[in-house]
Amino acid sequence: MKVTLLGAGAWGTAMASQAARQLREEDVCLWSRSLGQIQAITQTGENAEYLPGITLPKNLHLATDFSAAVKRLSSDDLLVIATPMSGLSETIARVLQAAEHSLNIIWLCKGLEPATALLPHQVVEREHRLHGRGLKHTYGALSGPSFAHEVGAGMPCALTIASSSTTLCEIVQAAFHHGNMRIYSNDDLIGVELGGAVKNVLAIAAGIGDGLSLGLNARAAVLTRGLAEMMRLVKAAGGKSETCMGLTGVGDLILTATGDLSRNRRVGLELAAGKSLPEILASLGHVAEGVLCAAAVSDLAKRLGVDMPITTMMGEVLSGKLTPKEALKKLMGRDPKIES
Repeated sequence: MKVTLLGAGAWGTAMASQAARQLREEDVCLWSRSLGQIQAITQTGENAEYLPGITLPKNLHLATDFSAAVKRLSSDDLLVIATPMSGLSETIARVLQAAEHSLNIIWLCKGLEPATALLPHQVVEREHRLHGRGLKHTYGALSGPSFAHEVGAGMPCALTIASSSTTLCEIVQAAFHHGNMRIYSNDDLIGVELGGAVKNVLAIAAGIGDGLSLGLNARAAVLTRGLAEMMRLVKAAGGKSETCMGLTGVGDLILTATGDLSRNRRVGLELAAGKSLPEILASLGHVAEGVLCAAAVSDLAKRLGVDMPITTMMGEVLSGKLTPKEALKKLMGRDPKIES
């Protein structure tokens, strides 16, 4: 089996390394749009820009020819889109235009499309209608609690592949389920994708709470009530609320809201310290998906009639309408209600 990963950021590089540890030479291809990045990785043996200190497997094939990276795959192989959510639409469109036969395609991004509040699979479906050319591709999302640097270093990790196709799930497990990585399967694509989107917004809220020194009680409240918001939204969107109790819901929420490697948590900490959002984003050097999709999650919740006060307040803070302290006051001033 061959695997092509499109996108040589931290997560794409880490997952390419995971696959290359198991598969044979030339079986795993990592594509980058930057020739300079490929040359630097070839010279140093690591992706110093996005995954510094991690030595990449020598059998990992590097490429800059997008079309060739797609066309090297057969219908039994695996194509992995490892771009941020903002790059999903363009990338899948290019894949569909380059594909010569049906492909097994998964994506690693988490979030919603900001302008439309569409989930990743809905973005893919839209582009398939426009560029699919009659080919029947198989789709899925790979998600779960995972920091790229730890995965790149080969540390233990568990993820979930969500797809209606058991064959695709088995292909993904064959590519990545080895060593210190476990891959579980789930048919609830909506639940898995929404969990990955909402947890990033909640991680910003948890970071704000910690940055304001509100205490561990407050953090527990944010995570618990935030999880309830996530479950309500997933159910209303047609997913299974119980999916939120798994790796892609509560698991990823705990990691992103408490882990020091979390970019979304860091955004919250810096907002609490009084820094402006542009200043924070400029210092990150990587994408913080919670910033990009907070408003979209709130829009989706309003469209579906779902009450999500924490998520809504984060959207207000990130848009500059409220300060963190003002958002806290509004949240704590809400009327009492039954826990649900």
